[in-house]
Amino acid sequence: MISWTGPNLSFWLITLMVVVSAAYAAFARSILKAAFALFFTLFGMAGYYVLLGSDFIAVTQVIIYVGGILVLLMFGVLLTNKTFPTVGSRSWKAHALVLVPAMLLLVLLGTVIFSAGWQKRAVLTEPQSSLEPLGHFLLGKYALALEIAGVTLLLCLVGAAYLVRRTEK
Repeated sequence: MISWTGPNLSFWLITLMVVVSAAYAAFARSILKAAFALFFTLFGMAGYYVLLGSDFIAVTQVIIYVGGILVLLMFGVLLTNKTFPTVGSRSWKAHALVLVPAMLLLVLLGTVIFSAGWQKRAVLTEPQSSLEPLGHFLLGKYALALEIAGVTLLLCLVGAAYLVRRTEK
């Protein structure tokens, strides 16, 4: 029987958010809505890292993927003048052609997951934070390199916005 408290409940809520938002991102007819759904998918993946006790990878996931890649994708979508056509409905043959291999893959993955001998192990110690020593390095010895990288990325973003801006005639 599954205990619905603490980490188990958090895991299943994060899993629900990731699966629903990923499915919405995959099947959305608007690229803008798909990008917003991708935000929740990537944020949920960071939640998995938090549950695993890997706070550095969780923060990196949020900063790089949610804060960087997704913002870059949104800039690319919003700064282009091109309108994207909506995806029309396809015939049932096209859906069946994709659905059959997908169902076979689902059955294969389910068989592997449920036939594996999963063993429960107790956590011996509470995982320690790996962010504090990294924070001391980044804001101490490597502060100048961090600031130079930040300014360089800002200049790249300003340059990209300048290149795609509309020219007035």
